[in-house]
Amino acid sequence: MRAVLTWRDKAEHCINDIAFKPDGTQLILAAGNRLLVYDTSDGTLLQPLKGHKDTVYCVAYAKDGKRFASGSADKSVIIWTSKLEGILKYTHNDAIQCVSYNPITHQLASCSSSDFGLWSPEQKSVSKHKSSSKIICCSWTNDGQYLALGMFNGIISIRNKNGEEKVKIERPGGSLSPIWSICWNPSSRWESFWMNRENEDAEDVIVNRYFQEIPSTLKSAVYSSQGSEAEEEEPEEEDDSPRDDNLEERNDILAVADWGQKISFYQLSGKQIGKDRALNFDPCCISYFTKGEYILLGGSDKQVSLFTKDGVRLGTVGEQNSWVWTCQVKPDSNYVVVGCQDGTISFYQLIFSTVHGLYKDRYAYRDSMTDVIVQHLITEQKVRIKCKELVKKIAIYRNRLAIQLPEKILIYELYSEDSSDMHYRVKEKIIKKFECNLLVVCANHIILCQEKRLQCLSFSGVKEREWQMESLIRYIKVIGGPPGREGLLVGLKNGQILKIFVDNLFAIILLKQATAVRCLDMSASRKKLAVVDENDTCLVYDIDTKELLFQEPNANSVAWNTQCEDMLCFSGGGYLNIKASTFPVHRQKLQGFVVGYNGSKIFCLHVFSISAVEVPQAFIRVQDLRYLELISSIEERKKRGETNNDLFLADVFSYQGKFHEAAKLYKRSGHENLALEMYTDLCMFEYAKDFLGSGDPKETKMLITKQADWARNIKEPKAAVEMYISAGEHVKAIEICGDHGWVDMLIDIARNLDKAEREPLLLCATYLKKLDSPGYAAETYLKMGDLKSLVQLHVETQRWDEAFALGEKHPEFKDDIYVPYAQWLAENDRFEEAQKAFHKAGRQREAVQVLEQLTNNAVAESRFNDAAYYYWMLSMQCLDIAQDPAQKDMMLGKFHHFQRLAELYHGYHAIHRHTEDPFSVHRPETLFNISRFLLHSLPKDTPLGISKVKILFTLAKQSKALGAYRLARHAYDKLRGLYIPARFQKSIELGTLTIRAKPFHDSEELVPLCYRCSTNNPLLNNLGNVCINCRQPFIFSASSYDVLHLVEFYLEEGITDEEAISLIDLEVPRPKQDNRQQEIANSSSQILRLVETKDSMGDEDPFTAKLSFEQGGSEFVPVVVSRLVLRSMSRRDVLVKRWPPPLRWQYFRSLLPDASITMCPSCFQMFHSEDYELLVLQHGCCPYCRRCKDDPGP
Repeated sequence: MRAVLTWRDKAEHCINDIAFKPDGTQLILAAGNRLLVYDTSDGTLLQPLKGHKDTVYCVAYAKDGKRFASGSADKSVIIWTSKLEGILKYTHNDAIQCVSYNPITHQLASCSSSDFGLWSPEQKSVSKHKSSSKIICCSWTNDGQYLALGMFNGIISIRNKNGEEKVKIERPGGSLSPIWSICWNPSSRWESFWMNRENEDAEDVIVNRYFQEIPSTLKSAVYSSQGSEAEEEEPEEEDDSPRDDNLEERNDILAVADWGQKISFYQLSGKQIGKDRALNFDPCCISYFTKGEYILLGGSDKQVSLFTKDGVRLGTVGEQNSWVWTCQVKPDSNYVVVGCQDGTISFYQLIFSTVHGLYKDRYAYRDSMTDVIVQHLITEQKVRIKCKELVKKIAIYRNRLAIQLPEKILIYELYSEDSSDMHYRVKEKIIKKFECNLLVVCANHIILCQEKRLQCLSFSGVKEREWQMESLIRYIKVIGGPPGREGLLVGLKNGQILKIFVDNLFAIILLKQATAVRCLDMSASRKKLAVVDENDTCLVYDIDTKELLFQEPNANSVAWNTQCEDMLCFSGGGYLNIKASTFPVHRQKLQGFVVGYNGSKIFCLHVFSISAVEVPQAFIRVQDLRYLELISSIEERKKRGETNNDLFLADVFSYQGKFHEAAKLYKRSGHENLALEMYTDLCMFEYAKDFLGSGDPKETKMLITKQADWARNIKEPKAAVEMYISAGEHVKAIEICGDHGWVDMLIDIARNLDKAEREPLLLCATYLKKLDSPGYAAETYLKMGDLKSLVQLHVETQRWDEAFALGEKHPEFKDDIYVPYAQWLAENDRFEEAQKAFHKAGRQREAVQVLEQLTNNAVAESRFNDAAYYYWMLSMQCLDIAQDPAQKDMMLGKFHHFQRLAELYHGYHAIHRHTEDPFSVHRPETLFNISRFLLHSLPKDTPLGISKVKILFTLAKQSKALGAYRLARHAYDKLRGLYIPARFQKSIELGTLTIRAKPFHDSEELVPLCYRCSTNNPLLNNLGNVCINCRQPFIFSASSYDVLHLVEFYLEEGITDEEAISLIDLEVPRPKQDNRQQEIANSSSQILRLVETKDSMGDEDPFTAKLSFEQGGSEFVPVVVSRLVLRSMSRRDVLVKRWPPPLRWQYFRSLLPDASITMCPSCFQMFHSEDYELLVLQHGCCPYCRRCKDDPGP
């Protein structure tokens, strides 16, 4: 047994309980104060259910699958429907510890710390019963008549449906051994009850029929735990006579796990079965498989263990990282789910491998993991050996049987030499633990195989010999010999096949092949060897000459007939193949593996059962498979009522090669079609034409097709093509042309076919595409009208111009063209074009991913101007996506973030070039302004690639050169607190010293001016890039980084962007009116508004009239303009950033109209007009967004 992890998930809280929906499709988990519903197929969390206010301790599903219940520490029980809707809620006085549904009546038992309740859908109230101790667990019997309660004080109370106590079981540990988990063994007789139940009306009748088999009453009794372990049983013969399963399963079995670290079993009457079994850990959960054959147990040992129904440990299902609180088996399957204290949910598939052995007509196999059944394949007798431990390996040879258990090996022998004797007795016991891959038993020895090593042990456990192989041992088999001198046939992974004698240290190499051995067998005379290799090929060799006699594909196992030298069989691909001497292989359908061939019987293993296939005795005598098939066919036809002897005789003549005589008999018996088929199969087409019907087109077509097949087989493909075309078999003709690369013939066929014949046309196009003739393939697709395939053809052949032209005509194929085009561009390192193609195809996610990768690469390679450009593109794509209301807020946040990064990297590019290159292309004033701009703009977390040392170093140098000595001194002081690269160390140290000789002040010419309030601002502004007086943000040139003479203003409420532009464009004379500035304050902001008055102010500009003022406040007051002010503005003085939705337009007023400012219509960055024109002439595009001068704006 091995466990394979199917899926795993982790919840935030401890998994307290698990319940499967009866059909196994859903899993309900109790975790924290919620229920989690999972899809068992792939572990998808379908839905969390909220209804409880505190931790959910338990959950249970009704047998009919209509509802489930959950109990919580909030003292409530909630009933849910299968549609995951809560329909009922009731409470107890204490926290709910466990719930369980009656499997027959669907009555719900809910247990708390002080009482338990019984509820059913037809009841209006819950009947509650007091408990003497805290109830930890509960379980209904399979007939629904009794409820077992496990309590904290070590008592198990068995109650009837009305809650009355009938049996009381006192565990010896008392309160020191709380009953933590109990479960009744599912009885097999109830499976038929559920399968045959068709409707609710039949319930009472069926239930009553089963209840008659259970004692009507149980006398109240008190039992103490006691009992004795059964002694080791001798093998018992399997009785095939009918038995009453209901009587055998009359008493329900209760499995009990307590914190005395024991597992026990009790009958319904309260009598203990056997002794307690020690666990050595605290069990937290116990559950049976659906049919009751195995038990799952988990707890403080942090693993789930598999036990037999009798409590014998078989192995570990899955090791965990914390206590296992719950484990359940998926109904009617081998899937197990495990819930742990740390919230881990693990879903395993248990795979039970076949453990078996075969010798001639005796087959031994493992049953229920702890029993061995020996079956006589001829007499069908069986004997069962109960080992009461996990059976790991089985080997059988003549009268010997070896069984490997975890800590010992048992050797059995038959009582007598009688071939039909099935009574085994223990001969020897080797009390020792062995690790081996294969086990073989001989007359006086056992052979253990472990990877490359073979060990020979006597029955007393003494190692007598050992063989070390060159490669892993893949197959081993006893091939007979005198007792104590048996021969072994061994196959290795490296292709070697050896023969080893038990009494000889030296191995004999029989032969060496190139492929690994999978299965082996030797013929009865020891002259031939049959091998199945790793390529599923059956190969037969002559052992003496090493000659390969024949080989057959699709084989998984092989066996020689033990009585007939030249007969063997092999299986594979769903077929059984029988080979006799040099005759052709006979094949018939078979599922499974061939494991033996004795006389007229072939033994085949399928899954866990073995069957015997009878080979007709005639085959044994005649040894000619063809005649055997003919005889069997004639016999079957006679049984069906056929009486035409001429027809039978014609078949015989045809088998004997007397074809003309057979044809005459076919014609005489009125079956000319059989003569036609015979001659056609023989490729005797001239004779076949004599038996054609009177111009029957179907027969003529069939004959031509057969003749074409023959021409194809004799390597005359062109003749075959012509015949296929004349017979209308265009597909076969096309296949031949395509395989031979005859493009011209394919084109002719495609042009002659009707456009409705889609299958041959499609095949033609496929071959033309493979043969590098895309133009003709496109012609074929056009003829079919298959535009989608035409698009795929253009894409696959990278004929992008044709694809784009087709996409213009048919926009529905845009994704099919531009997405592959973008991927092709990306593969060819044309990432910017790929990004644009993704964007054009509407694949915003891929477009953004390409840009992000480009940006990261640019930063990593110190190409900061490219990084700025890519960040700007990223921001614009985020703005484009922000038009979706669902993503608006998130995308706008990303837009502003990427815009800031673009500005930072654009400015830092000049700093990086200045510090890295020997010659600088930037003026000192520009570097000075950029350094200040970056210092004021950098966030707390400096973006990747930007060096604060380089910025401060540049600022210090340029400040010193321009006369800003105070600022230079400050920059050098800041540098002292940073890690300085070695190449800057001397320059900074020298600059720090020399700056001390300079005056402690800055040149007034460098001081920036606020154009709104005319305030001089310090060179190092703690507030950032805003005025220290009016808080007006500065607008910088994107080339020289001077503060531009622009003031941003906002529209009065109610004025749209279109109206504002129309008012500005009016260019009418301004009326004489007074605009008074009014400051409006509210709880969140201040607004500076220009209010119209009737007082004459002459010709003064209403916008600039009141901008110069002393504010001194801590908050920024924006300039808000009215319609009258807008009408007074000149269009040439106003710059508008026309952002696409959902952003609003931004308006800027130039306060020095004579100084020209240019704004890029794409990125909306501002420049001095002269600078912009020079940069465009130098680069041919905008230096920021790289928009070509001839491109239209957005």
